[in-house]
Amino acid sequence: MKRVMIVAVALLVLLAIIGCAKTKVTRLDPNTQTDLSGRWNDTDANLVATEMMKDVLSRPWYSDFLKAEGRDPVIIVGNVRNMTTEHIDSEVFINDIERELINSGMVRFVASPEERKEIRAELASQQEYASTETMKKIREETGADFMMQGSIKVILDAQDKVVVKFYQTDLQLIELQSTEKV
Repeated sequence: MKRVMIVAVALLVLLAIIGCAKTKVTRLDPNTQTDLSGRWNDTDANLVATEMMKDVLSRPWYSDFLKAEGRDPVIIVGNVRNMTTEHIDSEVFINDIERELINSGMVRFVASPEERKEIRAELASQQEYASTETMKKIREETGADFMMQGSIKVILDAQDKVVVKFYQTDLQLIELQSTEKV
């Protein structure tokens, strides 16, 4: 019995020592590019989104739409498929795309299908519980003019112990009424 007590106390002391061990955390400036693994990361997502959105807004579709409609186009981002073998959270990339386009002040966005489900549930609730003065109307959503879809792919090239990864990101902007890729 005495031996069991000694072992139990020793284990408790050991657990206390391990539990009190301090982990050193180093904070990095969010604007610093950090690439530890060579895999697609937040820096890649941001850089690609920034460059691609500059490109998309400089193309003729934009001025053609403004001339024809007299207003900013409304866009929704559809799926951006990860066609690599790596885990890439395409939601991070999609959020970067949306942020770049919204911050440009040149386009408007509508919510994704997943976001709309929650919004529609709130609208339905308001029809029953909100005051008439503050209640939002159902079936008054803004329709998108264009949908952006795409994919992320990787091409590997290796020799000896050197591996080079080429990431290719393809996006298409599709006019919803005609399904024309612009």
